[in-house]
Amino acid sequence: MRGKRRSRKVFLAGGILLAAALLLTGWNFFDDWRAGAEAAEVCTQLEQQLPQQDAGASGEQQAQTGEVEIPDYVLNPDMEMPVLEVEGNAYIGVLDIPVLGLSLPVLSEWSYPNLRVAPCRYSGSAYEGAFVLAGHNYRSHFGTLRELQPGDTLTFTDTLGNVFSYRVEEVEVLAPTDVAQMLDERWDLSLFTCTPSGQARVTVRCTKNTAL
Repeated sequence: MRGKRRSRKVFLAGGILLAAALLLTGWNFFDDWRAGAEAAEVCTQLEQQLPQQDAGASGEQQAQTGEVEIPDYVLNPDMEMPVLEVEGNAYIGVLDIPVLGLSLPVLSEWSYPNLRVAPCRYSGSAYEGAFVLAGHNYRSHFGTLRELQPGDTLTFTDTLGNVFSYRVEEVEVLAPTDVAQMLDERWDLSLFTCTPSGQARVTVRCTKNTAL
């Protein structure tokens, strides 16, 4: 009789653990979907506010005048990156990673709550280099960074409509405490996210493509 009771308790405990695991998995899928849907909506709103640049007209005007307009960030690379606000959050631009099918808004300041909304600037800027972006490991955010390969290209568009093109050079895995290496200034752009276990950081190193 006691053996049957123990078996029932073990069965009941196992059922509870299985149900909890299924609920957690379901929540993770929902949270990932939510993050992706919200990021897409923010991108839409940001793109509506970005200045429209007519490259053809600009080129014709330059040909006629012989003058080339130099962006402010070239003259003053340490300038603050301008922001646009969407629903009370300050964004510095949009990151596009075509090979992963990602178009993501980038928040000006990083924090753990902000990471649940969108990738964030961790340090540096697109203007002066050593630009580091952190993202949650949602598949709809930075969860697929490991799939990038050397030679893949991505772009960052700031809130003034300036487009910066980058080329992936390498993908490495760093320890969570290795902040100095994460901020390695040799790279124009670094993207990182934590592994599912949280024990390491998948880091993508990029150089600027000046041929854009």
